Amino acid sequence: MAESKPTSGKNNGHANYSISPSGEKFSLPLKEDYDNENLRIRELSERARGEGKEIVVVMGVGFVGAVMAAIIADTENKQGHPSKFVIGCQRPSSRSYWKIPLLNRGISPVKAEDPEVDTLISRCVMEKKTFTATYNNDCLELADCVVVDVQCDFSKNSLGNMRTGETDMTALDATMRTIGEKIRPSCLVLIETTVAPGTTEFVAWPILKKAFAERGIKSVPLLAHSFERVMPGRDYVSSIRDFWRVCSGCNPEARKRVVKFLEQVLNTKDYPLTVMDRPIESETTKIVENSYRATILAYLNEWSLFAERNGIDLIKVINAIKMRPTHSNIIFPGPGIGGYCLPKDGGLGFWAYRHILGFEDGNSVFKITPLAIDINDTRALHVAELTRDALRNIGRYIAGADVLICGASYRQDVGDTRYSGSELVVRKLTEMGAEMRVHDPYVDHWYELENQDFYPDPSHSWKRFFRNQDGLKKIVVKKDLKKVFKGVEAVVLAVPHAPYLELEPDDVVAWAGNPLAVIDCYGILSDEKIRRYFELGCEVKALGRGHIQRIKESVRKKAHP
Repeated sequence: MAESKPTSGKNNGHANYSISPSGEKFSLPLKEDYDNENLRIRELSERARGEGKEIVVVMGVGFVGAVMAAIIADTENKQGHPSKFVIGCQRPSSRSYWKIPLLNRGISPVKAEDPEVDTLISRCVMEKKTFTATYNNDCLELADCVVVDVQCDFSKNSLGNMRTGETDMTALDATMRTIGEKIRPSCLVLIETTVAPGTTEFVAWPILKKAFAERGIKSVPLLAHSFERVMPGRDYVSSIRDFWRVCSGCNPEARKRVVKFLEQVLNTKDYPLTVMDRPIESETTKIVENSYRATILAYLNEWSLFAERNGIDLIKVINAIKMRPTHSNIIFPGPGIGGYCLPKDGGLGFWAYRHILGFEDGNSVFKITPLAIDINDTRALHVAELTRDALRNIGRYIAGADVLICGASYRQDVGDTRYSGSELVVRKLTEMGAEMRVHDPYVDHWYELENQDFYPDPSHSWKRFFRNQDGLKKIVVKKDLKKVFKGVEAVVLAVPHAPYLELEPDDVVAWAGNPLAVIDCYGILSDEKIRRYFELGCEVKALGRGHIQRIKESVRKKAHP
């Protein structure tokens, strides 16, 4: 699952309109539109409050915020009546404004494999009338609770050196200042964004306190933190609503309020809350949780290389280990790890240690976490090397070769391309001169390539680490698997999407029109299929599967006894 993004390469934040993924244009609101919009929101809120509903403003209606807002809007009291009225607030930039009119039509701004996303948003907007969206942040004045779902990014300044990166809290800081200027003193503010440890207490809370003091408010702002554990795929809604949560508040009243709120909107009966003493503990939980996962994946990289060079199939090794219940969650790392969290969250902790918490010995304290992120960020480069070597073994060169990558997303059977290992494979092969084609059954647009000059923004695009990248803006993600193979000289099986698991070697060679190089990044190919590719005159390489050479030699001996 991926947040939908603008499709126009010209829609770079300076236009007076916003373009939806379907290509529909929406004029950005003018100054004179704000008063009417404020009146609309106030009338809806007064009506909802008169019906006994709590007013909740969700700041940011992107990948997490849109669905979290709908889950809150779907909340009912013990009598079965809606208990919340939700206002989703999004900054009216040319990149994001289109989400607001779409939401107000009951259309989800995020593309989801989970059919419940569309159903949930449509029901709350069109039927229950408990959810609306706006660009006017004056809605904060009406809120009983504000949920903050704006991004807190970690920008890497060099590939494979996380230590030089920086946390970008610009959006979060600005949002907190706006909230502090507008909310009522009794309003609960809940930061749901994954943030650098210490952000809630030592950055956001002082901003709110300062804003309250400037307004002459004597009470202490009620600020809490509770991160989400959202997972893309068919259980997306459930991963927010029906999953364990960790929370805390900056003071006892905030802690009490956030527990009450989350118990009302989430399934805490089956998935109990874990309540921490301080927000820094809640924040650190998310960072350690994701750093642990990233480290395990990076750890397997060295054994993947060991296996390749010593005739071992690491896939079989991992499957043997998983028979032991205590190790059942070990997984093969593929061409790198992606998604929004694992590639960056450890960096938030490393950065916070010095820049928020004030310690200068981060380089000596943090050894494993930065190394793990660096390994995961660069593992995909080895896939490009395997592709080059496989082509060379059948008498071809990577420069000018037609190479197909099967799978743009970072994860099996989802359409989320954020920080996917596939992107680095494509960029490195492009730098080496390959002509790239892309197929993915779940991805319609690969925005990191199509809009690479400004998405997610120039300081975050992987483009800056490679040369010869401009042609990737013309990339079109193909859907017809048979047609996209025509004339291909190499195929990189980068993601174990269901259609790729079913590919038969005879069909692939027939569709391509010639023997080709096949690179398996995820243990997609069985030994039987590997053998058949060799029998058809192809070359096969794979991450972590050194036993392939034995299969190749056995085919040669059979052909030339």
